[in-house]
Amino acid sequence: MKKLLLIAIGLLSLAFVLPTKKKITIWMCGDSTMSIKEPKSYPETGWGMPFSYFWDTSAVTVVNKAKNGRSTKTFISEGIWQSVIDNVQEEDYVFIEFGHNDESKEKKERYTTLEEYKSNLQKFIHEARAKKATPVLFTPVSRRKFDSTGHAIETHKDYSAAAREVAISENVQMIDLDQKTMALHDKFGVENSRLLFLQVKPGEHPNYPDGKEDNTHYSELGARLVAQMALAELKVKFADLADRIIKPIKK
Repeated sequence: MKKLLLIAIGLLSLAFVLPTKKKITIWMCGDSTMSIKEPKSYPETGWGMPFSYFWDTSAVTVVNKAKNGRSTKTFISEGIWQSVIDNVQEEDYVFIEFGHNDESKEKKERYTTLEEYKSNLQKFIHEARAKKATPVLFTPVSRRKFDSTGHAIETHKDYSAAAREVAISENVQMIDLDQKTMALHDKFGVENSRLLFLQVKPGEHPNYPDGKEDNTHYSELGARLVAQMALAELKVKFADLADRIIKPIKK
């Protein structure tokens, strides 16, 4: 009788054990500002690279499908989007950040009009939702550009505005990285903000013997700070994701 009682207590206690979280995937869709870089490009770093290290790998897999030079148009035409949507599962998240290449009028294979851009974003949102995943829009990160008074200025005014319009019309959560990165540039100032970008002097790095002055693509520091800003917003907007962030080890 005592043995049966102990078994019953054991079974009852199991009923109160919290179920293991279903492992989900965060799909990152975007351009070179988000993408994984080849070693020959270092210290250029896409913000999606450090972002992947923030997550408890038992609860989240991060798949970074962002590619250099892609717009919403080429992300679709090259089949990259289809490779994402074919594999998205219920409860996954789909992060969408485009704009740099959509607005490149001089490169016709990439360029999208504002209406085409909005239509492509809507396609991404609708198809992610059809798979019962959660789409999240991001405005494009700002390029490093200052006015004569030393204040950061907008570099994606029309396309960021279009992304915001889509977020409202589709009732989808959005993280405004354009505004946030402009504020970051202001915080660092005209000269110190160079540290955030791929800026190396001649002879300073073997990958760039002639030097490099790039005001679009990030250094390791810049990418990490942008990733941290994105993470901070996600923690506020999505409780489910907040529970999946890796817990720091306290010594």
